Formats: sequence, C-alpha cells, structure tokens
Amino acid sequence: MKAIVVADQAEGTAGMKLVDQPEPRAAINDVVVQVHASGFTWDELTWPSTWTDRFGRDRAPVIPGQELAGVVTALGYGTRGLSVGQRVFGLTDSYRGGTLAEYVAVEARNLAPLPGDVDFTVAASVAMPGLTAWQGLFVHGRLQAGQSVLVHGAAGAVGSMVAQLAREAGAYVIGTGRAAHRLTALDFGAQEFVALENDAIEDVGPVDLVFDVFGGDIAKRSAGLIRAGGTLVTIAGPTQARPADGLAIDFVLVSDRAQLCEIIERVRHGRLRTNIGKVATLDDAVAAFNPTKRISGKTIIRVRP
Repeated sequence: MKAIVVADQAEGTAGMKLVDQPEPRAAINDVVVQVHASGFTWDELTWPSTWTDRFGRDRAPVIPGQELAGVVTALGYGTRGLSVGQRVFGLTDSYRGGTLAEYVAVEARNLAPLPGDVDFTVAASVAMPGLTAWQGLFVHGRLQAGQSVLVHGAAGAVGSMVAQLAREAGAYVIGTGRAAHRLTALDFGAQEFVALENDAIEDVGPVDLVFDVFGGDIAKRSAGLIRAGGTLVTIAGPTQARPADGLAIDFVLVSDRAQLCEIIERVRHGRLRTNIGKVATLDDAVAAFNPTKRISGKTIIRVRP
C-alpha cells in the first residue's frame, strides 16, 4: 500500500515521503480500514506519542495521522460491534497513528458507524475537532443553556466546532482570533468577536466558560474574566492560569463512540458544519502539509477518489 512516512522527528512535515509499506493486519479487537479520507493535526509530529509506543520504545519511522473515514475490510479476533464492508469514521490511538495510508489497523472501540449520506471527507474532518469541542464544553466545562462562552480561535478547526455546539446548546458565544477571521467566526456561530491584535479581551466582561486553544498569556488574561463558579478549559497543555473562584482544566480528548454518533448526526442534519481549508490527494499530501502560505481550516487527504 501507499503511505506517508516520516523517519525523524526533527525533520517535521518537511521529512514526509510517500512510499510503499506492508498492509497492516488486525490484532485482537482491531479492524482494518480501507482509508478513504484522513486528517492530520498540525502539531502531531511534536507529540511524544507519535514517536514511541506505550512502553516508551521508539517506533520510527512512523505513518502519521489519527483521523479517518473509510470502510472496514477485516476484523481481528474478538472484535465486536462492527462488520466487514461497514462505513466508519473516528480516530486511531495516538501511539499508533497510521491514517495517512491506504489501509490502517484501528481498535474497533475508537470508531463509529458512518451514515451513507455523509461524505468521507466531511467525516474525517469532524472526528478530532468535534470530540475536542464536545468534551471541552459538556464533559469538562459542564455548559448549560443561558451561560456565556468565550471561544478562542473561533474561526479554526476546533474553535468553529466549539462555537456551533455552544450556540446550539443555548449559550451566548463570544469568539476571538485575528481580525481577518471575524466574518468566519461569526458565520460559525459567534455572536460577538474580539480581534486579539486590536481589541482587549478584558472588555468582554464576566463569562461562565472560556475554551482556550492558545495557552500562555491569553489563557492567563482569560482566567480573570471567569465569573464565580466558572471554568477555563484548555487544550494547550498544563496551565498556570486559574480563575479566582472557579476551575481550570487542561484535557486531552478520548475517543468515544456515543459522542461521535451525536456529532455525526448533527452533521447529517445540517446542525454542525466542518471547517475544511484544503482537500488534497495522497499523492499531493506532502505538498499539502508544507504550504507556501497559511491555510485556515483543516487539511484533509482524500486517499481514495
């Protein structure tokens, strides 16, 4: 099979190569998926889990990619809940990766059925941003109707999902980002917008929940905006930012089939839109991940036509 391979962490995306690799086999509780579309997280090659297994052993060279949509072609011993020929989408384990390839072996529990009326490209783009937004808002942030949410990076792949889900849940949504992204953020559900290079987030006033994707100074300043009992959730890693009378939670998403099903149903019925910046073929993937100019939204690799 064809696959994108990276041999050395120091090379980053510049070290990506399209090569021939053996097709994977399904271990216990695995399925093999013929990949139709795959996503790639921009900083994935900096994660320790991309380069080691769970015992800390080096596994380079690696096939990166965690997000996928495709069709099950084989079942491992003991695998239940999925069948050969079934359309699926979801995530691989970060210690395994492998979705930037024509086939990948995935734990069955990490995948959800994909309805026939949802395109593979759309499904591959929604799994990681959708789960991140869902868990940050509802699992860790405990968002309720009538609350207010400050969403950093509201025009990005994750932030646009956060804005839409929060708005649907009955929250008042304030987005942030670059001034050039104002219209995009408003289109994805933000009711107000703060341009970080021009406006002061301190003018926003107290909010119930901050969803942070930046960390650093932005997270610290945002902590001061949270009203008593509110929450700051961040995906930017451990933070020193703490609300005076509330919670600060940094989290890493976990795959959840029930949540994936909730998310894809919203996509099916037009209640949730994905934020795709570029679609490329597997043959053009190396160039797509090394763009000459910054692309807003998620890059998806269409592995099969």
